[in-house]
Amino acid sequence: MRLLVVGINPGLWTAAVNAPFARPGNRFWPSLHRAGLTDHPVDASRGLSAEDEAQLLDRGIGLTNLVGRATVRADELTRQELRAAGERLTERVARLRPRVVAIAGITAFRTAFARPRAVLGPQDTSDIPGWPGDVALWVVPQPSGLNAHETIDTLADTWRAVWDAAHAPADGSEDDAR
Repeated sequence: MRLLVVGINPGLWTAAVNAPFARPGNRFWPSLHRAGLTDHPVDASRGLSAEDEAQLLDRGIGLTNLVGRATVRADELTRQELRAAGERLTERVARLRPRVVAIAGITAFRTAFARPRAVLGPQDTSDIPGWPGDVALWVVPQPSGLNAHETIDTLADTWRAVWDAAHAPADGSEDDAR
């Protein structure tokens, strides 16, 4: 796995159709496509097709959430839920060893990893207990339509940067055998 994308938690629509970032108006799938991470537009509003899932797997992209409990809004999650979720994610990352983890949402990330001053972009993981040193961690903007600060184009720019990081050699050499 090259890239593990981590949402905060499923919204009610996403839970109903059992597909990540599925609510109409969510800019995740359009921005991923515009960034070149998918070869065709994905409409997850009724679930992911087998072709969509195969495309993600073929490209080394995995999807998960910090918290599995569906809510109307992510701010309904408790501090305790998010902190426990940060620990679970760290354990999962240690097992899966993706090249890059991208968490979509700065506010939840700050709580889950006790980093109140964190900013978007690549993170220093040296003080996250159990985080594998060879796995990069990024925090990217929340793609929800509620996030008025981002557009499909700005989100696509972020996904291109994350994708480039997922393909960069781990040791600085030109050959990436991972």
